[in-house]
Amino acid sequence: MPKFNCTVQDTNGKYIRSSITADTMEKAIYALQMKNFIVLEIKPEKTKTSLSSMFGSARVGSKRPSGHVLAFFAEQLSTLLSGGVPLIRAISLLGEYSTDRSFGPVLVAVARDIAGGNSMHEALDKYPKVFDHTWISMVEAGEVGGHLADALMQVAKYVKAKEALKSKIVTAVSYPAVLFVMAMGVLVYFVVGIVPTFAEIFKDFDIELPTITKIVLKVSNGVADHWFLILVLIGLAIFIFYMVISTPSGKKVWHKFHLTMPIFGKFISNIYFEKLLNNMSTLLNSGVSIINVLTVMEESFVGNVIIKNAITYSKNEVASGKSLSESFRKTRVFPGLMTEMMLMGEESGRLPSIMETLSAFYQEQVNQFLARFSALIDPILIVGIGSIIAVIVLSIFLPIFKMSQIGG
Repeated sequence: MPKFNCTVQDTNGKYIRSSITADTMEKAIYALQMKNFIVLEIKPEKTKTSLSSMFGSARVGSKRPSGHVLAFFAEQLSTLLSGGVPLIRAISLLGEYSTDRSFGPVLVAVARDIAGGNSMHEALDKYPKVFDHTWISMVEAGEVGGHLADALMQVAKYVKAKEALKSKIVTAVSYPAVLFVMAMGVLVYFVVGIVPTFAEIFKDFDIELPTITKIVLKVSNGVADHWFLILVLIGLAIFIFYMVISTPSGKKVWHKFHLTMPIFGKFISNIYFEKLLNNMSTLLNSGVSIINVLTVMEESFVGNVIIKNAITYSKNEVASGKSLSESFRKTRVFPGLMTEMMLMGEESGRLPSIMETLSAFYQEQVNQFLARFSALIDPILIVGIGSIIAVIVLSIFLPIFKMSQIGG
């Protein structure tokens, strides 16, 4: 049975260094707490460990669990806290029985940090790859306001909404992506494998090849003779592209293009607006101040500097006494519908509720686009790739028909 070295404080304030034997660290902490000790520090007694266990412990918190696992944890922890289970005990139980091998050790470490005197949000903040800024802010607001269980239920709602949107996007894109890859594979096989075979046959006949056949043969020979150079050029182009967009000015242009590109620009903008409004309403409902909400949003939108800079500007404006709706309108990034509705929310004192309504509106816009995209992209791909293959097949059969006529 493992042994743990610990530092505890008794009811008289005396510090005691001791050791305890238990199946797990959580059980050791629980046993000490049952004796009215305050656990200041606890760690396993040093023993010889294998290299695999050493490297395994170093990876704690380096892998982000799925959204479903995080939502389940938030829901279960909220339920346990509402039922009167102490926080450390609740987290320890969820960590001990977690089905996710990478997430269980994180919860164990979080419980240990809380037992050592840290607040829950401070313990979670040590694992930024697992718990994002929204998580930390909502838990902190719940701890400060004394409604941690309610805040965790809000966290679960936030994670579920995020995962639902992600799932819809993946579902809409996955089938067309597979179809495109398979079609391109067939196209490459035709160009590299089949066309050169017929090209050798055509050389043995003294006939004038159709123009379409000549073009296809030139393309096929070019790909076959210079495939390595083509791959190098593609790789070089990708490298230069990433170098350009990694610069501040290049990144700004690229991220602006995301929001303004034909067809997909409005869709991407709606995704950002839905995320912004959903997160802000969730944080405000959890008791987070508007400045802290904007700070969290600023850190959450590092993927698009246009949105991030607009939020930074709004945060500074709000800090100087301006209203949120006015500061958003001045950025000229957010649509007029959003700013006007936010103004109504500020005037009526129902800003979080208005934000929830706006978030639902933009989510519906995203859903409608995905439905139309799924309905249109499949026939477009089939017709487009089919047309190219038809041209290749036609370029092969036209000379064959000509040869058959000569032979007849």
